[in-house]
Amino acid sequence: MQVSRVRVLGISLLLAGLALGGCGTRMTRAPVVDRGTAAAGSASNPEAAPATVVKAPQADNFGGAGTYTVKPGDTLIRIGLDTGQSWKDIARWNQIDNPNLIEVGQVLRVAPPQAAAVAQATPGVVTRPVAAPSVAPVVAGAAPAAPTEAPAAAEGAQVASHASPATAEDGTAFIWPATGSLLAGFDEARNKGLDIAGKSGDAIVAAADGRVVYAGAGLRGYGNLIILKHSNVFLTAYAHNRTLLVKEDQTVRRGQKIAEMGNTDSDRVKLHFEIRRQGKPVDPARYLPGR
Repeated sequence: MQVSRVRVLGISLLLAGLALGGCGTRMTRAPVVDRGTAAAGSASNPEAAPATVVKAPQADNFGGAGTYTVKPGDTLIRIGLDTGQSWKDIARWNQIDNPNLIEVGQVLRVAPPQAAAVAQATPGVVTRPVAAPSVAPVVAGAAPAAPTEAPAAAEGAQVASHASPATAEDGTAFIWPATGSLLAGFDEARNKGLDIAGKSGDAIVAAADGRVVYAGAGLRGYGNLIILKHSNVFLTAYAHNRTLLVKEDQTVRRGQKIAEMGNTDSDRVKLHFEIRRQGKPVDPARYLPGR
């Protein structure tokens, strides 16, 4: 009887040992590896190596001063004209490699990064890139110095010669870009500039010293177009040309021939001329010399 008890006790101890051994095996089993997780050291394994976060160019654009939200039909050229900037600068500030690939709702930086930050820190300052360091920024709400006024251009009037420039509030001196009768004056809703008549091939000259920020036919309704940047305040646009005589990034002088009049994207030969103050179309007659 005693022998049976010992035998039973021995068997029980043996089974208990096996059970403990089994538990030990399970506890030391290698962890399950998810094959969807990269090996140690890869960017997608955050515990092995810190992830590299690549931000979209617009991630730092907060929708405040110095930014622009893309609308249907926008192009970089159009945005540049409407914000008083060079489309190339906008592409560079936003790290846009293909200027044809922008999306509706995309927030773009339309001022130099440093200038945009200053605008956020200083409420009331309207920020535009400074093309000429001597030009002071324009403060919203402050009454600008009155430009040399000219009477409102009358349709059919003869445009004067290119001499006797008129000086705007920032010191930009404008002259008429072409000679010929005035076909249409400024109308904020229907005509964002002046339409000047002429013959095909007539000279178109720069209305003021500046830099060519666009030369091409990429803006619908303008035909062969030249846009000049004169300061951190003013742009001028020259549309419907037959021939363009300057290239982008070229510096031009007031009175320099930049194009020949034509009728590209127009029903007749004419020059459509715009002055844009911080991207907003203004009546050129306010800034041009009297006739």
